[in-house]
Amino acid sequence: MSEAFDVVVIGGGPGGYIAAIRAAQLGLKTACIDKRGRFGGTCLNIGCIPSKALLHATELYDQMGHLARLGIKVEGVAVDLPAMLAHKDKTVDELTRGIGFLLKKHKIEAIVGAARFTGPNAIEVTLNDGGTRTLTAKNTIIATGSDSIALPGMTIDEKRVVTSTGALSFAEVPKHLVVIGGGVIGLELGSVWSRLGAKVTVVEFLDRITPTMDGEVSKNFQRILTKQGLAFKLGAKVTKVEDKGADKPLVLTLEPSKGGEAETLEADAVLVAVGRRPYVDGLNVEAAGVALDARGRVAIDGHFRTNVAGIWAIGDVVQGAMLAHKAEHEGVAVAETIAGQAGHVNHDAIPSVVYTAPEVAAIGKTEEELKAAGIAYRIGKFPFTANARAKANLETDGFVKILADAATDRVLGAHIIGAHAGDLIAEVALAMEFGASSEDIARTSHPHPSISEAIKEAALDVDKRTLNL
Repeated sequence: MSEAFDVVVIGGGPGGYIAAIRAAQLGLKTACIDKRGRFGGTCLNIGCIPSKALLHATELYDQMGHLARLGIKVEGVAVDLPAMLAHKDKTVDELTRGIGFLLKKHKIEAIVGAARFTGPNAIEVTLNDGGTRTLTAKNTIIATGSDSIALPGMTIDEKRVVTSTGALSFAEVPKHLVVIGGGVIGLELGSVWSRLGAKVTVVEFLDRITPTMDGEVSKNFQRILTKQGLAFKLGAKVTKVEDKGADKPLVLTLEPSKGGEAETLEADAVLVAVGRRPYVDGLNVEAAGVALDARGRVAIDGHFRTNVAGIWAIGDVVQGAMLAHKAEHEGVAVAETIAGQAGHVNHDAIPSVVYTAPEVAAIGKTEEELKAAGIAYRIGKFPFTANARAKANLETDGFVKILADAATDRVLGAHIIGAHAGDLIAEVALAMEFGASSEDIARTSHPHPSISEAIKEAALDVDKRTLNL
């Protein structure tokens, strides 16, 4: 006999559990299914949260070597890697248990198991602890997220050849770590192990790292990371990784992306970080009649509806940026739409952040995108070298860049490289949500002395009237 729900959410990651909570808040009988055993999805279990725990810890360790510039002498600083990894694991454990509490608090049926469609409104769950449950749903939300992309010519063992999952738990610091892919995941985790003493080489297929970023930011980002010790091989692809034995280095074969002579590179560990793919494995979407697009994503309209009435999809499994906060936003919107409200997401105002040191944050359009679209724009920039608080804190790397419509002055995008960029970008996100102009930001009082004043000064520079440069 099947159990009936108003909403069944398949996937307990940031999009899924948030959608379930919002649906329950709106009075809908809700179930949330996740097969991992711990709710929170990739982000909380093996992604955003554990990586940030390691990024923060290693950044503090790195800062110890520079405190003499502030008049602080530190001796005998050492890394206890098992303790650092234990802190990471403890953080994940506490937060996943917190999500379990939230689901219980909102009277959501939390089901641990693998879900598969048996029809348009029918779901069978193979429970992790044995047995099955059959559910029917007036509305089903697919929020199954994404998985790491593998490459041909290499075998992932999560010990020496790893995805981001294995790179969170190396038992010891690799002497030489090769990162395949110059995107967010590779650069964040490469930074972690570089600070702990690894030689890190990043191999990127294209001719620059972070290729979706604003070009000027990307160029400066690579310069800063190079100064920190990371090495880059651009315009190259790894065609093979050979494991010649546990006591011998891995041997990578590299070829120029545009053709040419191959070369070899030895490494103790290899991180494959070439992107992620939408995850619908085992979901049996065919039984429900749900269509996928050419890239394997669940096809949706502008309101998260699939081609099957009553089935919706959000997060990494659909079009758009693969970001936890984007999925959360969509989770709220789809629950409100199901409840008859006006759920909406402005995808032009979703920020993205690289949590290296310095951080890199972006929102809206890049210069390259505006040029390609033929949109006239003005630029405002302000370097952190001219910000008083940044100078006092020895955090002067980077700048703020604001792009505004040449005719209306409406903010079209912002790009920040520098300390606290991930927090600073939230101000611009709010401004863009309200359709603000650069003048609106420029005339908003910012506290002094603060890093945030760089946002104001960049906005002033759109009109070429900075006050502190």
